[in-house]
Amino acid sequence: MSDTESRGDVPPDSTAPVDRAELRARMARALARGGLPGVQVISWESAEEVLTPRRREIIETLREREVESVRGLARELGRDKGQVSRDLGVLAEHGIVRYERVGNAKRPRLTQEHVVVEPIV
Repeated sequence: MSDTESRGDVPPDSTAPVDRAELRARMARALARGGLPGVQVISWESAEEVLTPRRREIIETLREREVESVRGLARELGRDKGQVSRDLGVLAEHGIVRYERVGNAKRPRLTQEHVVVEPIV
């Protein structure tokens, strides 16, 4: 199930299904109003699949400093460029990372400053 799909859960006080994507969007807006702008809220299913320790290391590195290319990121992490590229691809599929083209290099960037996982209950 993707972050944009709804499981059709029913809230206790309503017969209308819950649109989890809309709830995540509301949560991001509420966090922004509360002083935490630049938030991406992802489903806990996606978090479980996507946020492996190595991918979290990539996110943390991109949060802390700018890297010039996928190759430069791999070098900084002490990892194989192909592995880092595959991990970045998964993060990009889930909207956590985007790329900027600089000549022949692809410069990975976080799409938001913060990644938050939706509440489980």
